[in-house]
Amino acid sequence: MAQLAVLEYPDPRLNTPCAPVTDFGSDVAELAASLLDTLYGSTGIALSAPQVGDLRQVLVMDLSGDQSAPEVYLNPEILARKKPGLVEESCLSVPGIVGNVVRHTQLRLRARDIHGETIEKELSGMHAVALQHELDHLNGKLFIERLSWLRRLRLKLAGAA
Repeated sequence: MAQLAVLEYPDPRLNTPCAPVTDFGSDVAELAASLLDTLYGSTGIALSAPQVGDLRQVLVMDLSGDQSAPEVYLNPEILARKKPGLVEESCLSVPGIVGNVVRHTQLRLRARDIHGETIEKELSGMHAVALQHELDHLNGKLFIERLSWLRRLRLKLAGAA
């Protein structure tokens, strides 16, 4: 497909909640393919549709390091969470900012695939963390909103957030 431009903070589309996917036709498959192309052209491990200006609940991940394990989730929802922990995150839409946030390291997920079929699976470790980060994007939230108030204040004073 095509690499798409990644929106950067403070673009207001990054704070807009996304609509569920209801049409599982070729359009959503093309979006998923373009999201993967965009992800593979970056330094990231996951990317969501609102980061490229599409306000549908679509996200992609590939934690393989060699582009061999693409994952596509539509309309994801977390059914169960376990083992919260402090993790370091960054974001393609907030370049240059790294911070520690609390995320669960074990999840039970329900989503749809690009054909509209329901899938349920267990995610752990970085898979769970990345999924929560991208799910925040689908809900119109950035990881910097999860940083401590002191860290957010420092970023504001530095002009970064």
